[in-house]
Amino acid sequence: MKALLLEEYKKLTVTDMPEPEFGEHDVLIQIKACGICGSDIHGFDGSSGRRIPPLIMGHEASGVVANTGSAVTKAKSGDRVTFDSMVSCGQCGFCERGQMNLCDDRRVLGVSCDDYRQHGCFAEYAVVPEHIIYPMPDNLAFEHAAMIEPVSVAVHAVKRTPITEGDTAVVVGAGMIGLLVVQALKAAGCGKVIAVDLAEEKLSLAKDLGAEIGINPNSTDAVQSIREATGGDGADIAMEVVGATPTVQTAIEGTRKGGSVTLIGNLASKVDFPLQSVVTRELTIYGTCGSNGEYLECIDLLSRGVIKVDPLISAKATLDEGPEWFDRLYATEAGLMKVILQPTGP
Repeated sequence: MKALLLEEYKKLTVTDMPEPEFGEHDVLIQIKACGICGSDIHGFDGSSGRRIPPLIMGHEASGVVANTGSAVTKAKSGDRVTFDSMVSCGQCGFCERGQMNLCDDRRVLGVSCDDYRQHGCFAEYAVVPEHIIYPMPDNLAFEHAAMIEPVSVAVHAVKRTPITEGDTAVVVGAGMIGLLVVQALKAAGCGKVIAVDLAEEKLSLAKDLGAEIGINPNSTDAVQSIREATGGDGADIAMEVVGATPTVQTAIEGTRKGGSVTLIGNLASKVDFPLQSVVTRELTIYGTCGSNGEYLECIDLLSRGVIKVDPLISAKATLDEGPEWFDRLYATEAGLMKVILQPTGP
């Protein structure tokens, strides 16, 4: 099969590789669409430490069932499917408690680290276990279904956050996940969503997708602007989608007394934390990691058009064009957000 292989850091090659073998509980999928994630870009240059070459990256994917193991009952050849990016063990204490995203033995597709190597979906075929597969409705395009993984991250984060109908929310960071969080907050009943970002084009898109207000810290005091937009109190909830000291502080200081802050961003391993502001104003801080079984809900949200992903897709390309698009994304080319690779065509 044809695959996009990370041979060494900053070197991707389209090459022929053996079609992956599958076990009795596995499903062989012909990949129709796979999104290039920001974590793949960090893996491309080795900065994440979780894409050790040689590796087929890619975990945001959808496709058609090509074959199944002898014990598979949920899927058959020809089915249109998407699947979780995370493979949970189903046996540890966290899995037994329904917290599969915290699984002690979890693996992520397209990841290679000291503990394991799990080839991903920048290839014509990939193998996944039956228990992480979800059927797709006919009205959901493959490239849109490939976006369900990032959508599930946003939906899971919003579900982690206590929301009362009509709440005001601030989203700090209007990149891919932030724009999906904006939509998920509106779907969850927030009355007003305020987006904060340094890029005017992202703020404009955030407003197109449901945010009422866009704030650029380059041109105004973000915390003061949030308070002015909320009667002086601050937002009921804040979603931080960057993971850096300035944005974490904006989220916390922009939240009212007794409010909640959910931390999604994971850019820096450590940040300066405004402890006294959290303690004296009795804020509640939530962490959120990936998703935990929200795929069916996300498929429904996309198929009904409640969450829109098409405005976030910058380009669709062949596998052969993959190295060029990685280079452009790595160079942070203006205007690029999500690029979808189509290993076996539309």
